[in-house]
Amino acid sequence: MRNDPASTAAAVLTRVGGPANVTSVAHCMTRLRLTVADPGAVDEEGLRGLPGVLGVVTDGGSSVQVVLGPGVVGEVTEAVRERVGAATEAVRERVREVPEAVRERVTEEPGGGAGAQAADQPIRTGAQLKEQLRQRNATPFKTALRRLAAVFVPLIPALIGCGILAGVNGLLVNASWLPGLTPAVAAVASAFMALIAVFVGYNTAQEFGGTPVLGGAVAAVVVYPGVARVTVSGVHLAPGQGGVLGALAAALLATRVEKWCRGRVPGALDVLLTPTVTVLVSGLVTLYGLMYAAGVVASAIGTAANWLLATTGAVAGLVLGGLFLPLVMLGLHQALIPIHTTLIEQQGYTVLLPLLAMAGAGQVGAALAVYVRLRHDTSLRSTIRSALPAGLLGVGEPLIYGVSLPLGRPFVTACAGGAAGGAFVGFFAMLGDQVGATAIGPSGWALFPLLAGNRGAGVAAAVYGGGLLTGYAVGFAATYLFGFPRRPRSRARSRSDSGSRVAASA
Repeated sequence: MRNDPASTAAAVLTRVGGPANVTSVAHCMTRLRLTVADPGAVDEEGLRGLPGVLGVVTDGGSSVQVVLGPGVVGEVTEAVRERVGAATEAVRERVREVPEAVRERVTEEPGGGAGAQAADQPIRTGAQLKEQLRQRNATPFKTALRRLAAVFVPLIPALIGCGILAGVNGLLVNASWLPGLTPAVAAVASAFMALIAVFVGYNTAQEFGGTPVLGGAVAAVVVYPGVARVTVSGVHLAPGQGGVLGALAAALLATRVEKWCRGRVPGALDVLLTPTVTVLVSGLVTLYGLMYAAGVVASAIGTAANWLLATTGAVAGLVLGGLFLPLVMLGLHQALIPIHTTLIEQQGYTVLLPLLAMAGAGQVGAALAVYVRLRHDTSLRSTIRSALPAGLLGVGEPLIYGVSLPLGRPFVTACAGGAAGGAFVGFFAMLGDQVGATAIGPSGWALFPLLAGNRGAGVAAAVYGGGLLTGYAVGFAATYLFGFPRRPRSRARSRSDSGSRVAASA
């Protein structure tokens, strides 16, 4: 029976220190992402024990990720946002109810106004505590990953929808079905990717404290067809040159320019000068520098990915498939989203995602081995039965946090299964059979509708399916044979000797 999202939201907030302790709320495909003012108020064990919570990921700082699974995470996030917003508004109301005379006394007198001090103190203390904890716990690396996720994760639903439509349209075209409809489907499927730079710019400015629409306006320069008439060192620019990386850089620059203007332009002219200077300066720098530089980086990413698979595909697949589960466990896999998106822009698909998806296959195989070996552990077997369908569809957190990670060794053997599946897919890439995904987000069996490759969707599906079966088999075998501690030989020998002595004395 499905848990009520409102009840789950209330229970989660209770165990993270209440709505007042939450400073930001977001979610990705499977996780509710919270930022808290006081990490010490978070009851991590209590969160793990909640019905419907599949796992909890913390970074030792202010970030708390609650794994809830696809679908339900959106509903719970909305309920959490409502409760946090209501709590914030209630605090503001209490402050507004303080008499104006008392507030003025507090402002004018160094020690005055005990009532106003009591009302304002929680706000001031909370803000100070939040800033202190942010500076202490937010390392540059973790902050960069969190912000990258905040920029790209909201785009994933559109990437999935448009990717599936692109695959369906490809099947219709190849089969010569509905020729009057396929151009319309192609337009619907391709429009988002054609303008994805604008959305990246909007989200980037929003995340880094700028005006979102200004970030989108500057990023739109990257995809504007008119840039073909602009020459840089005698070479014409190409619309879309630099892609999402160029849009990301352009929006970051726009945010910096906007903040610089806000601090220097008189208030009366701010509404006119700041947007104008921001768009003009950032736009020109984007045209005459960022687009070219980002284009070089994006081309290097595509070239490196293709070269890596063509020359060392089996080894690359083994490493990527074997290490992806730890990345998912730590929430670091979001850092790969810009790379996936760049490859999709360039080639129409990302060749890395099918390799990484093999980690989920190893996880499924390991869970099946645990199910077979631990026949008397009814609780664990029940967890596996409930989490296995999600695992087959590429949602690995339930099996990670509910099965393999608590047991220890099965997590390592699951990684071995993922490495084997990745090596299988990478080996075929060395033979010239590239397997890619037209969108990011799904994996496991849910990735089949999004598969593409240089030799058609059929070959891509066959290679990918073979990789999944390899991951299942190796993950199962490795876990069955090596995933459980054996009785030490010395202990077994001492028991045998003890038994012999007893028998002899008898």
